[in-house]
Amino acid sequence: MCEIFVRANAQSYATEARSLRLHGVATSVRLEKLFWNVLEELAARDGMRVTQLIERLYDELMDYRGEVPNFTSFLRVCCLRYQMLQAEGRIPRDAAVPIRGLDARTVFQGLRPDLFDERPLPERATA
Repeated sequence: MCEIFVRANAQSYATEARSLRLHGVATSVRLEKLFWNVLEELAARDGMRVTQLIERLYDELMDYRGEVPNFTSFLRVCCLRYQMLQAEGRIPRDAAVPIRGLDARTVFQGLRPDLFDERPLPERATA
């Protein structure tokens, strides 16, 4: 059993810190390379850079929760959820299909209730 996991390319779990700005504030995020790869795929699906995706996720999490207690863990969970929802066929594997065009209600339909929060997102002001 463990061979499936132990034989992973060591580069996939090597950590990488990336510096970025969240609304002008310099910060850094340290994630394993595998997670950066997934974030790059997610960002590309919606025509964004990874830093833009991260800023958007941060903003939407702040709007929804009012706080960001462990943003790095949140990013890891986003990556795992993305892959889990793809594996279940809830998110198309076709990278040409943008995530922003998917209806969350359809993606969540029939999903175990412990895997998502039923509260709707607050309306976002558009600039």
